[in-house]
Amino acid sequence: MSGEVSTSPEGNGKVTRVIRMGTRKSQLARIQTDSVAEKLKELYPDLQLEIVAMSTIGDKILDTALSKIGEKSLFTKELENALERNEVDLVVHSLKDLPTSLPPGFTIGAVLERENPHDAVVLHPKNAGLTLDSLPEKSVIGTSSLRRAAQLKKRFPQLEFENIRGNLNTRLKKLDEKEDFAAIILAAAGLKRMGWESRISQVLGPEDCMYAVGQGALAIEVRARDRDILEMVSILHHPDTVLRCIAERAFLKQLEGGCSVPVAVYTEVKDSVLYLTGAVYSLDGADCLKDTMQTNIELDNKVNESTEEHVNVAITANNISVTALSAAEKLGLDLANLLLTKGAKDILTTARQLNDAR
Repeated sequence: MSGEVSTSPEGNGKVTRVIRMGTRKSQLARIQTDSVAEKLKELYPDLQLEIVAMSTIGDKILDTALSKIGEKSLFTKELENALERNEVDLVVHSLKDLPTSLPPGFTIGAVLERENPHDAVVLHPKNAGLTLDSLPEKSVIGTSSLRRAAQLKKRFPQLEFENIRGNLNTRLKKLDEKEDFAAIILAAAGLKRMGWESRISQVLGPEDCMYAVGQGALAIEVRARDRDILEMVSILHHPDTVLRCIAERAFLKQLEGGCSVPVAVYTEVKDSVLYLTGAVYSLDGADCLKDTMQTNIELDNKVNESTEEHVNVAITANNISVTALSAAEKLGLDLANLLLTKGAKDILTTARQLNDAR
């Protein structure tokens, strides 16, 4: 039971209770949570942390494509229930698993510096040294993502794409021990965090495959009312990553996209300018709407000092310029609206219906 926060005798407002961190049970989730725990311990040496691992719906239903399960918070619901019941104080997620709207009372209190957000090709050992371009025609590529499949079908029409589910360990095992797949596509960030970088034979640039919203970034979800915890984790915010991910999430939210539609993004920050490229695809990749917009995000020092909470697509970042946060969110909305005026709604509606009918 998480009682009142006991502050230290010096009265400096430090959190001195045991902080319980919730995580999924998968090896990758544990590695990610441990890395956040280490960062918190470095910053707050007196902090006592306890890690609580649990299984989620997405971990239990392994024989169905994610886009078919029809549950927005596949990997987050059980963790949020624990947060709501005060069984844990914060939860570490891959940001790409977190819906653009969270249940009332929850917020993302930190978005950490992003790992490489691109997708990677992992080849069956017999295809070592090849690329997607040089694989034999009709080679089967495994991916559980409609977004990856749509883009890659268009870019590599000579290849076949089939669904593959399971956590990273399971998917690599399916690739290596059977002859079903010539290669599989996975997020480079996960492979790197697992220490399996040597398996990456090719990282796909934006011209081949743009990434998922929030891909490569870790997020810490907290109870919005826990000011002490919110303040404690906010130091982990990485400003460029926060602004990029706010633009990406605002884009996705305005399009009403989720796991069941192919939406992809690419962002970069250069000289105080945030660039966002966003695209929507039909399931076979034949129809595509894609555009790029930019906005100035000069990081002025006007952080949020009002008592009015400023939350952008479920992210609370009181220590980052409000002007920059608002500009990033507006960029995502504007780009989504531009694609909507060009007919994005029809492409996404058709994609959703076709996927549901499969």
